[in-house]
Amino acid sequence: MHPGSRIGAVYLCRAPVDFRKQIDGLAALVEQELAMSPFGDALFVFVNRQHNKVKALYWHRNGFCLWQKRLEKERFAWPESGGGAPIHSLTLQELEWLLEGFDLWANKPHKTLNYQAVS
Repeated sequence: MHPGSRIGAVYLCRAPVDFRKQIDGLAALVEQELAMSPFGDALFVFVNRQHNKVKALYWHRNGFCLWQKRLEKERFAWPESGGGAPIHSLTLQELEWLLEGFDLWANKPHKTLNYQAVS
C-alpha cells in the first residue's frame, strides 16, 4: 500500500469478481452491492474465480489506489461466498497472513471438553 495511507478496516468481498473490473467498476461494486462507501479509510479486497489473483482498492487523500497480486502456482484461501454477509472483515495482520498463503478459515480451535468429575 501507499506509504502514509491510513487503513482502518479491511473487508474481503466473499464472492469472486470479474477481474476485468478496474478502479471504477470495483468502486461501484463497493457502493452498490456491498452498500459501503469506498471513500473511507477501508481497504476492499477482491478475488477472481480461480482464487489465484487478488485486487485491493482503497482511497488515499485525493484518489483511488488499486493493488493486485497474482500467484503463479498456488491459490488464495477465501471465505465461503454462499449465505451470510457479502463481506468478511479482517485485521491488517490477518490480511498479511492471507497474502502469505495461510488459510485463516482452516484453523480450528481445540475441542471443548465437558467433564463431570475430577477423579
